Amino acid sequence: MEIVRLSTRRRAEMVDITRQVQGVVERAAVREGIVVIQSLHTTAGITVNENADPDVQHDLLAKLERLVPHEEPFYRHAEGNSDSHLKTGFMGPSATLIVSDGRVLLGHWQGVYFCEFDGPRDREVAVQPVAAER
Repeated sequence: MEIVRLSTRRRAEMVDITRQVQGVVERAAVREGIVVIQSLHTTAGITVNENADPDVQHDLLAKLERLVPHEEPFYRHAEGNSDSHLKTGFMGPSATLIVSDGRVLLGHWQGVYFCEFDGPRDREVAVQPVAAER
């Protein structure tokens, strides 16, 4: 298992971590199996989505903000980031992907994203490759 460290620059953003995840798989020399990618934070998630057009990231973040606004009169969490916790709950804290022939199996337009909902912050993502038993 490796920890990928990153720094976010905005309150909400999607950071493409596909290369870092692939690098961990290569260093682990996993040829066939899976890789688990997990955010180590309650206000940041992981997703697989399009990595060709940055408008997709913009649209996803904009829709989440409309669905779960930063401020609501019924929020009680004293830190003022209830929306970040909710968005992470909707997005999910992790993803499990197939590793085939030493590569993370992704579709042509897919990438692995760290989803920041309470930045800017220094963040950590755990990446655990698991080799298939023969």
